[in-house]
Amino acid sequence: MRLTDFWQRMAEHFGESYADSFAHDHVMSGLGGRTVHDALAAGWDAKDIWRVVCDVMEVPAHKR
Repeated sequence: MRLTDFWQRMAEHFGESYADSFAHDHVMSGLGGRTVHDALAAGWDAKDIWRVVCDVMEVPAHKR
């Protein structure tokens, strides 16, 4: 998944403003105790991060 696709999905699910706030503030154990931004900076694949976000936030299957 391209990074632009990842951010588009985040914005579609959370809204433009909250997507970035969530990505900065929400620490997830599925990301090794990192936020989305920390995981991206650590080299995680955007698709793997999106899967974790989907699991944690119970994103409907049709949006995954």
